Amino acid sequence: MKPDDLSLKLTEVQNDGHRTSYKRFRRRIIQKSSREGPAASTPLSTGRQYEPDFEFDSVCQRLELDSPQRHHEPAPRGLHRNQDSASSEVTLAGVGSHCSTGTTQIMHARRQPITENTPKQGWVWTAAVHEHGNAQEWKSGSDDNITNDLQPFAILNKASVTVQGKSVMKLAAPSLLNDYYSNLLDCSCNGMIALALGSSVYLWNSETRALVGYLNLSQQLGRPCHQTLSSISSLCWSTDGRALCIGTRRGDLQVNLWDVEQKQNMSCLTSHLSVVSALSWKQHLVSSGSVLGHIHHHDPRAPTPLVGAAVQQEGLCSLQWSPGNDWLASGSTDGLLRIWDSDITGSHQPITIMKQPSAVKAMGWCPWQRKMIATGGGWKDRELRIWDTQSGTCVTSADTNSQICSLRWEEKKCRLVTGHGLPQHHVICWDWVLSSLSPSYHLTGHSDRVLHLALNPDGTQIFSAGADQCLHIWHM
Repeated sequence: MKPDDLSLKLTEVQNDGHRTSYKRFRRRIIQKSSREGPAASTPLSTGRQYEPDFEFDSVCQRLELDSPQRHHEPAPRGLHRNQDSASSEVTLAGVGSHCSTGTTQIMHARRQPITENTPKQGWVWTAAVHEHGNAQEWKSGSDDNITNDLQPFAILNKASVTVQGKSVMKLAAPSLLNDYYSNLLDCSCNGMIALALGSSVYLWNSETRALVGYLNLSQQLGRPCHQTLSSISSLCWSTDGRALCIGTRRGDLQVNLWDVEQKQNMSCLTSHLSVVSALSWKQHLVSSGSVLGHIHHHDPRAPTPLVGAAVQQEGLCSLQWSPGNDWLASGSTDGLLRIWDSDITGSHQPITIMKQPSAVKAMGWCPWQRKMIATGGGWKDRELRIWDTQSGTCVTSADTNSQICSLRWEEKKCRLVTGHGLPQHHVICWDWVLSSLSPSYHLTGHSDRVLHLALNPDGTQIFSAGADQCLHIWHM
């Protein structure tokens, strides 16, 4: 062999050796990663699991935002923006019907409230400071400039003349969570509006149209409070307007006594180990539902506040006691509407179960026909229905051609109000006469889906909060 040929051969062997070394190095890295396993499959406690971002763009509304839960592994962080709210809720739940047997047993063993190792928290009241000219008023057409720098309830637009179908006032609601399954707006019997923005609850007087102040979650032991995990998922005023119940995304249930002079906390309960998705009062009792399907009944006055419980297989997205406190209705993510009796310490089997094609998120008992209840369908369904809870049958329905996100009854005018998503993002007032539903008003002004509705005590005003981070006031 010639020297030149020998040199060329050695060079090829050396190059092959380098290539072999790289392949071997790459193979070892892959094998090591596969042995360790992905972090997403590690079973985590539900109350402390990673919280996804719920800021969806408008295109995602056409996805299955109200579909039942799916059996799949939590997606990486970069995929959460393209998922629907239902799958995000599954990620929040983390475990449940599709977790391993061992993890399920551990979770059931931890169902009781845990208080020993939980940092003490409390809600700090901050009164609003009203200075001359501090209200920020925006002219019509400046909606594109809305940012989170705006103060809550800052005036964005005020109508000089009341026009049918147009809001009389538009207020800022910065950082309002764009989540189909949350319940973040309520009006008390005294006309006090409670609106949850992030981890704070703002109180606004609908009669004086002034911001009263806000409640903010604080950590009393000096530990930093995670902003996303402590964000509010639901709130509800008591029937007398003195107590405000607040549920958070990490499962804490906060009951705050609304006292004009004292403004003090009544109780702090660590009740659920998952997102508190719905709340409802029955006199002095407050009922809460979680995305894992647990219903807890609390008496804040008792030494042991948890006085009753019930379980269903599917996650809850709505919960409401009937006007006479005779029945409790719970709506699930897979379209089941359950009616429970008033015995919170009994066997707790539902007395009636009804089914619709999509999640039962928008739901409300009829105030003047107390055995009737209305439900709204999501993007797959888009149907407004009124059910007879005794027979379990649908007595009437109407196709709305849009996602129904929220629903309220107006007793004095005998009307039903619904808030919608795509395609128009509007509010509809319905007249229910005999066995027919007919729309009487179409209220337009939101640029994104209307997530929450509330009515003032005399039924003359509608408050609607949308994913466009605006709060509209409408005259009936």
